[in-house]
Amino acid sequence: MVRRVEHAVADEGERGANVGPEVARAAVRRLLEPALLVTTGAALLGGGIAWLLGDQDVADACWAAGTVVAVVPAVAWVVAALCRRRAGVDLIAVLALAGTLAVGEYLAGALIALMLATGRTLEAAAERRASGDLRSLLERAPRSARRRTDGEVTVVALADVTVGDVLVVGPGEVVPVDGEVAAGPAVLDESALTGESAQVERGRGEAVRSGVVNAGGVFELVATATAADSTYAEIVRLARQASAERAPTVRLAERYAAWFLPLTLGVAGIAWAVGGSAERAVAVLVVATPCPLLLAAPVAIVSGLSRAARRGVVVRDGGALERLGRARTLVIDKTGTLTTGRPRVLQVAAAPGGPSPGEVLRLAASLDQVSSHVLAEAILHEARTRNLALSIPRETTEEPGRGVAGTVDGRHVTVGRSGLSPSQLPDWARAVDNRALLDGAATVWLVLDGTLTGAVLLHDPLRYDAPRTVRRLRTAGLTRLLMLTGDRPEPARQVGAVLGLDEVRAGQLPTDKIAAVRGESARAVTVMVGDGINDAPALAAADIGVAMGARGATSASEAADVILTTDRVGRLADAMDIAARARRIAVQSAAGGMGMSLAAMVAALLGRLPPAPGALLQEAIDVAVILNALRALLPARGTRPALEPEAESLIHRFAAEHDDLRDTLDAIREAAGLLTADHGPRALTAVRDVDRLLTTRLLPHERAEEHQLYPALDQQLGPETTDTMSRAHAEIERLARRIATHLRLAEEQGGLQHEQLDDLRASLYGLHTVLRLHFAQEEESYFSLAP
Repeated sequence: MVRRVEHAVADEGERGANVGPEVARAAVRRLLEPALLVTTGAALLGGGIAWLLGDQDVADACWAAGTVVAVVPAVAWVVAALCRRRAGVDLIAVLALAGTLAVGEYLAGALIALMLATGRTLEAAAERRASGDLRSLLERAPRSARRRTDGEVTVVALADVTVGDVLVVGPGEVVPVDGEVAAGPAVLDESALTGESAQVERGRGEAVRSGVVNAGGVFELVATATAADSTYAEIVRLARQASAERAPTVRLAERYAAWFLPLTLGVAGIAWAVGGSAERAVAVLVVATPCPLLLAAPVAIVSGLSRAARRGVVVRDGGALERLGRARTLVIDKTGTLTTGRPRVLQVAAAPGGPSPGEVLRLAASLDQVSSHVLAEAILHEARTRNLALSIPRETTEEPGRGVAGTVDGRHVTVGRSGLSPSQLPDWARAVDNRALLDGAATVWLVLDGTLTGAVLLHDPLRYDAPRTVRRLRTAGLTRLLMLTGDRPEPARQVGAVLGLDEVRAGQLPTDKIAAVRGESARAVTVMVGDGINDAPALAAADIGVAMGARGATSASEAADVILTTDRVGRLADAMDIAARARRIAVQSAAGGMGMSLAAMVAALLGRLPPAPGALLQEAIDVAVILNALRALLPARGTRPALEPEAESLIHRFAAEHDDLRDTLDAIREAAGLLTADHGPRALTAVRDVDRLLTTRLLPHERAEEHQLYPALDQQLGPETTDTMSRAHAEIERLARRIATHLRLAEEQGGLQHEQLDDLRASLYGLHTVLRLHFAQEEESYFSLAP
């Protein structure tokens, strides 16, 4: 498949001779609609000026010319539709245009021509926006490989690689074919296939899939498949196949035309038979010209597209917006959509009797300054957020898959794997290992002068706005939410439980995702949200594919119908609300306009409405329905107003303080855990540190929220939105005072007493739990409001 794809790219010039006529026809089509719009508009305007100047003959000539110009392409459009066994609203317009020419009602013909040209131009513009071809998938595909034979390494065409060949994969290169590691280990970035940002290590004999990136040193690969049969070629094939198989959308106007067209022809026939004159039949066709269908529905949909774009959501065409308004199932990726997609420090642990957690983080970050590993970046970011003074490392070495070693402040430091089996870990380290398993976190160990001294736990946290987004998506009409992820089951299930998703499937490959999307689409209109190359085939297969365009892969954006230009999934809920409202207004406008047209048709049938007045009446109907359709540009009633700048600034301030206070939460948990095994001077020192952090940092933060942030939010959201959070502030203050009282008693009695331990430990754990829940609630309810 890759060979065919490459040849398709390389032989573009050769194929030019074969596709020339088709390209020429496409170019003509791209020019025809706007040219027709300009011509019919100029003819109508010129005739109007001539009529105002009193020259009726020139006016009729201009209007007739505009009508004739529109008849020719309109007939071609109708013939093409009939060849596809689809008789749309254009047939009525053609009959009306021919009728106005036959009876000399040229003004009516010119008006109809302009309406027809406007509708076609809008439709053509929408179709051009939907012409993505997944170019980045082709650009990313390897074109060659380095093959080792008899001690020599030669570059060969990818198509020449056969099963059993030994390939050399250098740092940063894309693995060209599926294979097994022959000499390594191989440190790989598999995010292109799984969506997960954490790098993985594959040892000798382990399978490696094409399309992943070598994030470590050089390794050798034994090919187990040809390029055409490898994973990456399958992704390209699935994406193209899914795009080609997507059924054409039956647009709103066409559904109405299915019954409006035969009704119109029937009434026109009756008018001719009853009146004995073609003029009545033409009058019926004139007032039945489907301008409410040609314009009102597209105007409402285009207005919805415009409003969605202002909310950071680019919808490729009106058909996608209509489908979005009917969606009932959401299939969503985890990494980068529901989670931030960037590893973040969850906890810093220190061995008993060793450096403090802060010092562990400082040493690890100091050494990680020389590493480009994604986890090293997260550790370094955390240290800088806490304003730790980093040292310059010396004599550093980095071994892919093992970690970084060097000298920091005269001591030998290693950051990465512990080098110990689980049974060899000390008790404190086994506790860290257990928590990493429970929280679905990655563990980076710190070895200081040959002794395991500390650990940093990292995870991919939920986005602030993820819970609110899930609730809003259900409110917008979704009844089933399914998460597909290439991640491990443990963290995937945790995310699903917190968000209340209906189903979670972990370890998903692109083939699994596309099968799941097809299964869901067979039951209901399905939206798929993703951001990686691995999501592109599923996005193309879904009824509505939604790509995270702010940070996602280009291929995902190319395959999608909807692109979120901001890094916020909550914008999809906004787009769904906008889509449903735009579709509702489109139906109102089209149905209302056709209702008025039906009344005018009856008047024309009875001979009470000649063609020219009928055309003017039809124009009045058009204006009315278009003005109604333009309501889709406006926000719906009851839409929550945007935050005031002052409130938004406060939200950003307190969100940043939450990040700064995470070390305080770590200290509270560390002190509580220490009291389990020790209640001597070390435990007392830990409690003192907690009391200091509470007094100088945490409580001032909570009081500032109570007296600054909450009043600002109350003005816009109502006081009931912050009442429960104020109650949490009171509980935090109570527990902090209780801990301070225990500390005062310990100071008076020369140390912690046995009878204090249970209550003090409960107070610390309780405070830690309340703070975690309180922070999560504020981040979800308030901080997610600010862009």
